[in-house]
Amino acid sequence: MYGHLIAVEIRVECRAHQRVNLDGFALDQYWLECLNAKPVECWSAIEQNRVILDYFFQNVPHHRILPLDHFLRGLDSRAVAALFEPVLELAMRSAEQWTREPKIMIAGLVGRTAQAVEEAQVARGLGYHAGLLSLAALKGASEDELIAHAQTVAREIPLVGFYLQPAVGGLVLPVSFWRRFAAIENVAAIKVAPFNRYRTLDVVRGVVEADAADRITLYTGNDDHIILDLVTPFTVVANGRKHTVRIKGGLLGHWSVWVKRAVELLERIHAAVAKNEVSAELLAFDAQVTDCNAAIFDAANDFHGVIAGCHEILRRQGLLEGIWCLDPSETLGPGQKQEIDRVCAAYPQLNDDAFVRANLQRWLS
Repeated sequence: MYGHLIAVEIRVECRAHQRVNLDGFALDQYWLECLNAKPVECWSAIEQNRVILDYFFQNVPHHRILPLDHFLRGLDSRAVAALFEPVLELAMRSAEQWTREPKIMIAGLVGRTAQAVEEAQVARGLGYHAGLLSLAALKGASEDELIAHAQTVAREIPLVGFYLQPAVGGLVLPVSFWRRFAAIENVAAIKVAPFNRYRTLDVVRGVVEADAADRITLYTGNDDHIILDLVTPFTVVANGRKHTVRIKGGLLGHWSVWVKRAVELLERIHAAVAKNEVSAELLAFDAQVTDCNAAIFDAANDFHGVIAGCHEILRRQGLLEGIWCLDPSETLGPGQKQEIDRVCAAYPQLNDDAFVRANLQRWLS
């Protein structure tokens, strides 16, 4: 699975060649898995989905980040290349239309070194400030080769690391990799998404052992553990001292849907952490959110319907006409529709259906 990410940060000034300090930013993840991908050969099909960007930007007050993810799966390199620059241009134009405030823009970078470098150059040329670096295309590479790849791309643009879970194409990356990756001067943040407690701790340990915790900001991509990742103080021992690190926000596919509720929940989490008052009620939301994510991401079928599941929520709200994916064979998994029906009925407090209904006609006009 190759991930492309675009992010918008409001009220943060940065130039493309400066280090991007993402500390304390709340990356509220709203995947741009929302393009009507049926007629992908036509740029107008992307333009027609501006309603999705309207939905996302409507939810972002002037002090937040808006990341938009779009997984370009099952396409040859020519198709990916054809979509990469137009999607980044659309996100940049949309961000500029919504606000003139200073922004940070982050673009996803994929492929082997030559492709990732080219994409970094395109992103930088469009005004993006950092790149989310996927290593999925480097299966079988040694740790030295992975680090050399990251160092090469980091010369083009500041990096956000990406630990993608192996179930959807990611690599298993040990503490030693994260220690060396965190030592790269131009790394600004890491998205931690292995869907695994042990591997999540590997990232924390690597950053701390590299003495980079003050420079590198951690974001959860663990959609199966969102709230607990955000409220947990990660205390590890390195270099003879205890260090406590916190995950500051999320780069989450689950937050591509029910965005208004996600923003509200994140604000509540940040307030609770600041007061050191994490309630049992807040902790109970973790299981509810995870239950919803299992249905939307199709965990029962090894995530086969992960993108289609996000599309299905947006389709039900009227934000998409269908659940088409860039890969025509990709659709809901067996029983997934029924699971989505179940969680929608069980947890109405987690959806933003009323908000979408109130704004949909304006977005469509």
